[in-house]
Amino acid sequence: MASPFIPGTQVQFAWNSTSLGWLKTCPRLYQYSMIEQLRAREESCHITFGSHYHAALEHYDHKKAEGASHEDALRSALHKVMIDSFEWESDHNLKNRPHLIRSVVWYLEEFKNDTAKTKILANGKPAVELTFTFEIDKDRILCGHLDRVVETEFGDFVMDRKTTTSTISSYYFNQYEPDNQMTLYNIAGQMILKSPIKGVIIDAAQIAVGFTRFERGMIYRTQDQLEEWLQDFHWWADQSVRFAEANFWPQNDTACHKYGGCTFRQVCSRSPSVRQSLLDSNYVKVNYNPLEVRL
Repeated sequence: MASPFIPGTQVQFAWNSTSLGWLKTCPRLYQYSMIEQLRAREESCHITFGSHYHAALEHYDHKKAEGASHEDALRSALHKVMIDSFEWESDHNLKNRPHLIRSVVWYLEEFKNDTAKTKILANGKPAVELTFTFEIDKDRILCGHLDRVVETEFGDFVMDRKTTTSTISSYYFNQYEPDNQMTLYNIAGQMILKSPIKGVIIDAAQIAVGFTRFERGMIYRTQDQLEEWLQDFHWWADQSVRFAEANFWPQNDTACHKYGGCTFRQVCSRSPSVRQSLLDSNYVKVNYNPLEVRL
């Protein structure tokens, strides 16, 4: 697989929303996560829960697109999530295996008669877990994955599924106005379908002790907003080149405590002289590549 970096440098040319989000949040976070490919030894229960949840729903979408009934597709998705999560142990009171399985089943029952249908692409394949890669100039490409593209009576939308332990309200959906990932999804949807995308549908699942509750929100972008995001992207990518050429990744200490705290906060809060030993002890190397194709 090709590297997302220009050979022999730390200059990234293939960007997805995750790596760009790291850079926008904090250059030091980008250094540790993208350049050095470090992750905490213990994977977050939120990441594990979300991965299993998305994989089960993707499996259901594929089965339905192949012509399976709701009941057969649900049983197949349930079988998958139970097998995939069999060895997962979580001591989180909400993000755990029983709540995961319940949430998958309840979501599929909630939306079994959904009017939003998976779009079938020109090649006959369902628009599910779509890997995208496209050039925006001779030196840079944008890449990533779309969960699903759906057809509705109002037009085509990208669909994204989210899980949260917070109460879902208008405040929850407002966090995506603006949002790095959602804007890129709009752009990618247009590039894949070669036609305008109305926006992104977010199906949010609130995971609670005795229930899982679902709410649907619609996220829109104007063409002017998409063009502005692309202009900003080039500025951020230019900044990354300067950081890479100087091998200097400054810390944005206004972001350390956001979203429950940065995974590297315990490192950056200590003296520079001991940081490497903390990284060696508490983090592991991974192989993360935005150019990875999901089959």
